[in-house]
Amino acid sequence: MSLPILLTVDDDPSVSRAVARDLRRRYGREHRVIRADSGPEALDALREIKLRGEAVAAILADYRMPRMDGIQFLEQAMDLFPHARRALLTAYADTEAAIQAINVVDVDHYLLKPWDPPEEKLYPVVDALVETWRAVGERPVEEVKVVGHRWSEPSYRVRDFLARNSVPYRWYSVDEAEGRRLLEAAGAGADQIPVVITPDGQALCRPSGADIAAAAGLSTEPASEFYDLIVVGGGPAGLGAAVYGASEGLRTVLVEKKATGGQAGQSSRIENYLGFPDGVSGAQLTDRARRQARKFGAEVLTARGVVGLEARGSGRIVRFDDGSEISAHAVVLATGVMYRALEAAGCADLTGRGVYYGSASTEAQECQGQDVYIVGGANSAGQAAVFFSKHARSVTLVVRGKDLEQSMSHYLIEQIRGIDNIRVRLRTTVTEVRGGEHLEELTLCEGDGGATETVRSEHMFVFIGAAPHTDWLGAAVARDDHGFIRTGPDLLSDGERPAGWPLDRDPLYLESSIPGVFVAGDVRAQSVKRVASAVGEGAMAVTLVHRYLEER
Repeated sequence: MSLPILLTVDDDPSVSRAVARDLRRRYGREHRVIRADSGPEALDALREIKLRGEAVAAILADYRMPRMDGIQFLEQAMDLFPHARRALLTAYADTEAAIQAINVVDVDHYLLKPWDPPEEKLYPVVDALVETWRAVGERPVEEVKVVGHRWSEPSYRVRDFLARNSVPYRWYSVDEAEGRRLLEAAGAGADQIPVVITPDGQALCRPSGADIAAAAGLSTEPASEFYDLIVVGGGPAGLGAAVYGASEGLRTVLVEKKATGGQAGQSSRIENYLGFPDGVSGAQLTDRARRQARKFGAEVLTARGVVGLEARGSGRIVRFDDGSEISAHAVVLATGVMYRALEAAGCADLTGRGVYYGSASTEAQECQGQDVYIVGGANSAGQAAVFFSKHARSVTLVVRGKDLEQSMSHYLIEQIRGIDNIRVRLRTTVTEVRGGEHLEELTLCEGDGGATETVRSEHMFVFIGAAPHTDWLGAAVARDDHGFIRTGPDLLSDGERPAGWPLDRDPLYLESSIPGVFVAGDVRAQSVKRVASAVGEGAMAVTLVHRYLEER
């Protein structure tokens, strides 16, 4: 079998030779390095490679090339090798082009020339490209088929579950001939949608999340009954705890009810996360973190609902909604928060049928040429507005507050102001939504009891604050009046430890009112609601877990 190819394209012969030399020095044993002096020459080479049935692992293209620049070349190269990873070679003055490439051709990285020493500047980038390509490769994608109705809330939930768990699927509407043929082959009627058909031909009618997860090959059953560490919740804080726990030798299992990534995983682009100057989508960040956790040996369980927590002797017990349980020396609670329900008349009835909570990227194509409304004024709403502005005819951001500055990052505000088809309506609320089969119109109210206006829209996305997912805990741990879990110094009252605290020390900084149960991320009282701080708290929680285990 031929070696996978690394292709480099640069019109400067000296640069082209230098890139090829450095690549052969590091990757020559496991890859074949090919260089080209122009975009057209490189495309000819790729066509020959395609005809020979060989694989291309990564492509490095210079931005400034005559006749065809690097972005134009990569756009055409993607048609031939869509799974090849891509990097753009740029001069410092062309960093704007690199950012453009992120949006146009989904470039994985960009490299500033010169990249000396390659051990520090070139090889780490190519290592990441090759690792990602190996994870995806050129294997044929085994797609799940989903048959449903565009305006069916259960159909939307299935599509959203598959998309957020990175399971490839193809959508078929019951209104299309192929969708009806698939239903007939499955022996199902239109009243049994959604129907999920697995790659091996198994048909599931109205499946639960656990059914879909099992059929799609996601892990749903724990491999053990006892662990060193159980992480509940798969957002940035939970993933951070799982990565650091497993990498430091703790037998770690992460339990997630829906999909790893949490609210951050739904963000179209996070641009203020350290180490990603050109931004990273929530899905990309989540996928990398999930693979990283598994690389270190952490188990990741999906579609498992947790309904109880208790201390039983030295063990910490987590109960599932099917009655089973697992136990561990320590637990990290990273259950995050949920978007609050919009209290507008008709909203509940149209959820999943035009009204969506969070950035439902599965609806992007349906928004082509449409007028989209986004409710909320924080970063998640701003990121969604920027994302949907690329698809919709217009995007209206409906904000209760008097300005964006009090809740949204400056960089996002500046982006929004620079996009022509985004409109911001301040001091405005949605008071009613109406529609038959799906959302058709909404009523906007200016100020408190001010003038109202009815507008037409089939898509409204809601981001109005967050409620902690802690009701399942009951009285097991101390929470504040809003349901967020109190930890560390927040548990002390006039210097006194919480009632029933059994240890001869104060609770550790991220420790809850149960010793050995730690809290990280948005669900913790007084936490900073940012991705970076959530990841940091996940890592810190593992450090405190070690301290707790050492003192036992």
